[in-house]
Amino acid sequence: MIVSPCISICKTDPVSGLCYGCGRSDEEKKTWKDPATTEEWKYKNLKDIETRLTGWQLKSFKLSYKNKVKKGISLYKEKQNFKS
Repeated sequence: MIVSPCISICKTDPVSGLCYGCGRSDEEKKTWKDPATTEEWKYKNLKDIETRLTGWQLKSFKLSYKNKVKKGISLYKEKQNFKS
């Protein structure tokens, strides 16, 4: 099962319409939640995301997504829980 690319930085850029955290559009976010969405689509979307993001944003996404896949929690949420 492919893990959702949401890394808990949910703010949409008003110009591009893409999320600052995961680089997805609102439509793509809805598609991820649809039970009929295939793993193939999700895999392709992850690759599309990596072509959209650049620099620190891409690096941050990759680190947080890797953490989420490994530990089940994004770096942002992990750090928030650590502070509590």
